[in-house]
Amino acid sequence: MILKDPRVIFSAYLSFSLITCLTCCDIPRIATYFGTKGRYEEVNTYLINDKLAVNETLIRGASSTCSAVHLTAVIRHGTRYPTTKNVKKMKDFYNLVQSNAPDWSHKLNQSLWKMWYTEDMDGRLVQKGREDHTNLAKRLAKYFPTLITEENLRNGSIKFITSSKHRCVNSTIAFKTGLIEYFGIGGEEFDHEVNDALMRFFDACAKWVAEVEKNKLALKEVDLFNGTPEMKRTAEKLADRLQVPYSQLTADSVEGALYLCAYDFAIKSINSLWCQLFDEMDAKVIEYATDLKQFWKRSYGHEINSKSSCALFHDLFKRLDQAASDSRSGHVSEAVTIQVGHAETLLPLLTLLGLFKDIEPLTSTNFATQADRIFRAGRIVPYAANLVVVLYNCPEGFRLEARLNEKPLRLPKLDTDFPLFDDVKRNYAELLQGCNPKTECELTNV
Repeated sequence: MILKDPRVIFSAYLSFSLITCLTCCDIPRIATYFGTKGRYEEVNTYLINDKLAVNETLIRGASSTCSAVHLTAVIRHGTRYPTTKNVKKMKDFYNLVQSNAPDWSHKLNQSLWKMWYTEDMDGRLVQKGREDHTNLAKRLAKYFPTLITEENLRNGSIKFITSSKHRCVNSTIAFKTGLIEYFGIGGEEFDHEVNDALMRFFDACAKWVAEVEKNKLALKEVDLFNGTPEMKRTAEKLADRLQVPYSQLTADSVEGALYLCAYDFAIKSINSLWCQLFDEMDAKVIEYATDLKQFWKRSYGHEINSKSSCALFHDLFKRLDQAASDSRSGHVSEAVTIQVGHAETLLPLLTLLGLFKDIEPLTSTNFATQADRIFRAGRIVPYAANLVVVLYNCPEGFRLEARLNEKPLRLPKLDTDFPLFDDVKRNYAELLQGCNPKTECELTNV
């Protein structure tokens, strides 16, 4: 009796699985683990079948006696191409496969997959990204029909602010296009303001740049996790599937391989061959690695991560206060503010608000105990992620509603989805009285 090499048996099985999967599967089994490279549809799965679907139960105010007077939305740009840095990782992995994994190279050729990512793509918005914002605009108009109106759009009561990055500017244009289509007012043009001080506040925060962005030790937990048994086993399994020596794969190789799967799916809705290189446990490990990075670089890992967003935090409450004041006098001049930025814009702000904080911080050693963590970047800030805050004028006073990705969001230490605005301000009194962008971001010599 002759025993075949298990790698050969596995390869043959995988080859058959790849061919059948391309015809029977539309969504990769690991799609919910793509982190910040994930589609918005994986957060709201009902949108897969209907891009303009809304939750009818959420088309309501705080009560029948309340009227919505202002809405501010902070939105991440839509689906984009990979950055130059990530394209290099993807190309390096692709070249490794072509040079050292002949069976996989053959499968790629059979499937007619070619390396189509180029470094000059550098994070630019794709057509799917434009659709993300066009459709989001239409859905928000359905949710808030008394604020996002044709009249408010025409008279300038809807203000648009964007980061200077192409993907954000083009997302803003797409959002405006969605409203123009929704109201049927073709031929109209509406201005937008580029404001990096608000939408890319991190660039101007000297303390964050020095202590986190340029500090090699700031992300030491990420580096340590790359050397854990979990990551080592994930890389070894990938090597086994490719039939290459373990020594040829690095953490960047694993990341590049997953990017090839994630970007193919996000941009082209293709469940490509690359997705079959990972099982669910592999995807969970890689997702944790990316969550570690987001946690330590943009969230609770370092206090300056959240404090860097003080300018945007104060801007939000200033707009709410102004709308409340205007409402008392009978006319709200700015009914809606649409602000388009990045995952790096939203995540620090949500952290400053005290949201998505686990009891234990994410570290390189607690992957096993963090399976049910609430800090999952892919669920919080996928492409087109959005924080919507709405102010209502009610008989008992002004009330506030928050939604994240079109779902109700309860603010910390409050027991209702529609708290009194005064209670919210008391909740954040320390930040409202402090959190000065200049002093928080000032880099002092130690």
